[in-house]
Amino acid sequence: MRCLAARVNYRSLIVICALFSLVTILLWNKCGTESTHVLEGLGTGKEPDRHHRSVLGDAVAHADPNDIPQGIMQPAVVADGGPGQGNGDMRHQPPAVPVVSLVPLLKPANAGKPLGIKYEEIDCVVNDDYTVKGRREGSDVYLPFSWVEKYFEVYGKIVPYDGFERFEFSHSYSKVYNQQDLYKPDGVFMSFEGYNVEVRDRVKCISGVEGVPISTQWGPQGYFYPIQIAQYGLSHFSKNLTEKAPRVEVYETGEEGGPSHWDVPGGCSLISVMDRERANDVKQFATAESSKGVSRALENTKDFMLSLNVKFQSNGSISVELETTEKRYTIHYVTNKQLLHVKERDIYYGIGERTVWSTLTRDLLTDLKKGVGLSNTKAVKPTKILIRKVSRVTLRGKGAVDNVTLATTAHMAAFFAASEWLIRNQDGKGGWPIGVTRRLGEGFRPLEPGWYSAMAQGQAMSILVRAYRLTRDERYLRAALRATGPFTIASQDGGVKAVFMNRYDWYEEYPTSPSSFVLNGFIYSLIGLYDLTQTAGEAEGGDARRLFQRGMESLRALLPLYDSGAGTIYDLRHFVLGIAPNLARWDYHTTHINQLQLLASIDPAPIFKETVRRWLGYMKGQKAKHN
Repeated sequence: MRCLAARVNYRSLIVICALFSLVTILLWNKCGTESTHVLEGLGTGKEPDRHHRSVLGDAVAHADPNDIPQGIMQPAVVADGGPGQGNGDMRHQPPAVPVVSLVPLLKPANAGKPLGIKYEEIDCVVNDDYTVKGRREGSDVYLPFSWVEKYFEVYGKIVPYDGFERFEFSHSYSKVYNQQDLYKPDGVFMSFEGYNVEVRDRVKCISGVEGVPISTQWGPQGYFYPIQIAQYGLSHFSKNLTEKAPRVEVYETGEEGGPSHWDVPGGCSLISVMDRERANDVKQFATAESSKGVSRALENTKDFMLSLNVKFQSNGSISVELETTEKRYTIHYVTNKQLLHVKERDIYYGIGERTVWSTLTRDLLTDLKKGVGLSNTKAVKPTKILIRKVSRVTLRGKGAVDNVTLATTAHMAAFFAASEWLIRNQDGKGGWPIGVTRRLGEGFRPLEPGWYSAMAQGQAMSILVRAYRLTRDERYLRAALRATGPFTIASQDGGVKAVFMNRYDWYEEYPTSPSSFVLNGFIYSLIGLYDLTQTAGEAEGGDARRLFQRGMESLRALLPLYDSGAGTIYDLRHFVLGIAPNLARWDYHTTHINQLQLLASIDPAPIFKETVRRWLGYMKGQKAKHN
C-alpha cells in the first residue's frame, strides 16, 4: 500500500510540475503588452486568453484525472444552471479563479462533460409509484425539468440573454397589473387595456350586423354572450385612454366631383351628389350584376382598420382585396344576415341590409384570421397569417358611400358597438338573458337558456356608465339603472341573488341550485354597482348604493374562505356540496388580485391590502405557515 501511495504522489507531483513549467515558459516567451496582460491576469484572477487556455487544456486532457490532486479538480463556476448560481448574465459572475483552478473548465475532445463535474444516472422512485431517471452529482440529485414542471405545476424555459442562454423559472404563469391610481368610473377598467377579446379562440368572429363578438364558449353554433360583449367594449374603451391616437388614411370624402381615383368599368356609374340627410356630398354608385364593380386602389401596408359610411338601395357588397403572408384573400361584406362563410380564398360576412346611413367599421386582420381559422368546433383554429397589404376596395350594387378610411385602430367604434348592443338587447326585467345552457359541474342543476349573470349585469353597468359620462345620453344611464333589477330577485326565482348562511347577500355569476358563490363574478358585479352609485344621483342611485354596501359587507366577511394557503379558490362548491375545492387557475388568481387592488383603492378596509400582499406571495411559491 505504501508503494501505491508513493506512486500516486509521485505522478501527481509530476503533473503539477509540468503545469507550472508550461506556464513559466509561456510567460517567458511572451513579451510586451501580451506578457504584461498575462501576468496581470494571474495576479488579479482574470481568465487567460483562448490560446493559453488551449495549451493548459491539452496538458490536462491527456492526464489521468485520478492523478490530479483534489484541489486542482475543484468544480468550475458554471453560468446559468449550476446549483446556487445566478441568472446567467456573465457580466455579474464572480471573478475567475486562478489559472490552475480554471483547468477543469476546459472540455477535452473525448469527453462529454467538463473535467471536475462528475455525475451519473440514478433512479428516483417517486412516492413508491413510478421511477424517473435523474442525475447524481455528489450528494445532489437532479431531476428533468419536464418532470418537475408537471409534478409541481411550475413553469420555465431557456431564453437568450445578452449573447448567452439562461433558464428562467417561475412559480406561476400569469401577471398582476398594479393599480396605479384611484379607480374612477370614467377611467381605465381594471387592466382591460391589455385584453384582446376578439382574438380569443372561443370568439367565432365579430358579427357584421351587430359589430360585437359571437361566442362559442358553450356551443359551436355561436351566440351573443353579454359578458364577452361588455368586456369587448370595456377593453377598447381602456385602450383608447392608454394608447396614442390612431393614424388615419382618408381615401374618399365624396367632395371630389368625378370618379377621381375610382375605376368605373362599362355599365357602372359613380358620381358625387349632395345628400340632404348627411348635409354633404357623397359618392353614389350603381353597378350591373355581372360587372366587376367600381373599385379603388388602396395600397396600404400599415393600417388595417377599415371604416366607411354606407347606404344601400339594393342588394350589394363591399369587397376588400388583401395580400397576406400566405396568399391573396378577398373579404366580402354582403347585405345579408349570414354570419360567416368561407369558400377557398373568399371570406363572406353578412352586414345586414344597410338601407339607411350607417358606419361599417371592420378590423381586417381579425376578419381574415377568423375566416382562415373557421372550424366546426368550439375553438377557432390558430393561424399566424398576417396582412402585407390592403390592395383594393370594390363596391357592388346600388347605393352611396362616404368617408372611406383605413386606420391603425378604431377603439371607440368597438366601444359604442357594444354599448348599443346592450341598449337594444336589455329585456323588461333589466337583464341580458343568456341563451345557452350552462353546466357548472356535478352536483349543480344546469342553467337553462334565459338565465341572468350578476357578472354580466355588473360589467354592463360599467360600460353603460362610461358611455353616459362620455356622451350624456340618458339612454345609457336609464339602462344601467334598470340593470339592478335581477340583483333583488333570488336565484331560484330567476334572479341572481343568493344568501350565504342565511346572512350574507351574494350576487351570483352563475345562479345555480345549490348556490355556487363564484368569487370573480361577484366582485365584477360590485364594481358595476360602484360605477353606478358614483354616477347616478342620490335618489336615482339609492338602490345601487344599498346593493353595493350589502355586497361589500359580504365580501369582507367571506373573503378568507377563498384562500387555500397556496393560492385561491374559484367558488365555494367544497363548502356547499362537501366535495374537493375548485382551485383557481393562475389567471383567475391574478384576476382576484387585480380586483382586490381596485377595491383597496376605494375602500380603506385593511383586509383588501393584506389579502393582496399574501396572494401575491403565493405567485412566487410562498405558502401559509403550518402548525
